[in-house]
Amino acid sequence: MKRALHAVSVLVLLLMLAQFTLTAFAQTPTPALKTPAELACEKLKDLKLPATTITEVEFVIKRPVEEKFGIVVYGPDWKSPKSAFGQASVGIPFCRVAATVEPAIKFEVWMPPADAWNGKFFGVGNGALAGGINYPAMVEPLKRGYAVASTDGGHESPAPVLGDWMNGRPDLWDDFGYRAIHEMTKKSQRIVEAYYGKAPAHSYFQGCSGGGQQALAEAQRYPADYDGIIAGAPANFPTRMWPGETWPAFVTHRSKAYEIPLEKLPLIHEAAVKACDALDGEQDGLIEDPRQCKFDPAVLQCKGADAADCLTAEQVDSVKKIYDGLRDPTTGELFWPGYEPGSELDWPGHIGEPFIIPQSYFKYMVFNNPDWDWKTFDFTDPKDFAILYDADARYGPILNATDPDLSAFRKLGGKLILWHGWADQNIAPRNTINYYNSVVEDVGSEAEAQKFVRLFMIPGVGHCRGGEGPDRFDMVSALEQWVEKGVAPDRVVASKVKDGKPVLSRPLCPYPQTIEYKGSGSMDDAANFVCGKPK
Repeated sequence: MKRALHAVSVLVLLLMLAQFTLTAFAQTPTPALKTPAELACEKLKDLKLPATTITEVEFVIKRPVEEKFGIVVYGPDWKSPKSAFGQASVGIPFCRVAATVEPAIKFEVWMPPADAWNGKFFGVGNGALAGGINYPAMVEPLKRGYAVASTDGGHESPAPVLGDWMNGRPDLWDDFGYRAIHEMTKKSQRIVEAYYGKAPAHSYFQGCSGGGQQALAEAQRYPADYDGIIAGAPANFPTRMWPGETWPAFVTHRSKAYEIPLEKLPLIHEAAVKACDALDGEQDGLIEDPRQCKFDPAVLQCKGADAADCLTAEQVDSVKKIYDGLRDPTTGELFWPGYEPGSELDWPGHIGEPFIIPQSYFKYMVFNNPDWDWKTFDFTDPKDFAILYDADARYGPILNATDPDLSAFRKLGGKLILWHGWADQNIAPRNTINYYNSVVEDVGSEAEAQKFVRLFMIPGVGHCRGGEGPDRFDMVSALEQWVEKGVAPDRVVASKVKDGKPVLSRPLCPYPQTIEYKGSGSMDDAANFVCGKPK
């Protein structure tokens, strides 16, 4: 009897164990075999590239973590490392390769599986002073099927506006000025070819601000790297731009009387828009071309004592000088263009303490003195101003991307799209027009230049994004059509989005064409506007 009971107990225990095993098996998905995409990714660990060390290779995928009642539950989206440009979240599979090019150029390339690859490569730029891989900017090209790459510009920094890395490190200046993007590009294209078994059919680059400088440096120095390039609000003349960005702070700190109270900026802005809005024939709250605007801030000058609704004579003078730009105190020649009427709401970062980025240039390159104080420099003193010319000559070959000769880029079939917001409060919009005009002059005519370069000036848009104008647009698709099908961008629709919904749209027209209202229909709808002749 005891033996029988023992046998029954053992049987019950075995059945319970079997049930537990089956349940656990049902709730834990069987590990899937590695896909060809994963295996191909793993092999990249052994790829050898000149002066390059591959530091990390992984196939990113949302893997199943649980299965209940036949429903597979997947893990969270993959999070990129953090950098000066932030962190990205990705929910689609891709092969991630991180590498370093000597001496210290870090970059990453992300590649979708072969069946999701569009056959093309995309390089994304940094901004400001670089200092980190631009992970957030890599996500959209990846979703569009591109193999996409970004670099830290040859140095790491806590924030892209900080330039401490410049101090005593001239070996890093070349990487920042032009070399890092080129090295990232060539090495990434090799990695892409190794992963897919073929080279990308087309390569594109996009950047704004500092990324716009990188874009133009590529077109000028390495014309074979990319078939198409987008340069937004390019910081391509930093040896002039950085002094010019410091000028508003100097102007408003000549004495206490010349300071412009921040609460008066809306007053100035509203007066400028009121004076210039209708010059384009549309009363839409946007100044289409501020160069046509003859707004004189003296109309706001107080009749008596200082007040909230007027400007003192000294404040009027400061506003005029900010609009006018930085000039040689001896010749009066314009050294750097001023900010445009319509940009006033974003002046706070320039009329209080000076804009932070230029201070590193002055401290670590111009004066080689970390303790240099911007208040000791006098832009109206010819001797001090001569220092700016000297620095321009010394550091221009490293930092500037102003060469108008794009003949090699054009000969290879390259296409370049430039764009700039008219209300940019960081980089003077006329600088981009000046560069475009220099290319036209080099080519010989606007008609010839527009066969490979187009410029779009956008009313009411701030630095790279923001402002009151239409700051959302798809230049990438326009560039693809131009490069791959020969369809030049004659009109690009842009929109302003609030609370996730478009509230305003406009056509962007190739400079020097203008945006003209048809005369009927909603002024918030791009369909009621055409591209007209220059005024």
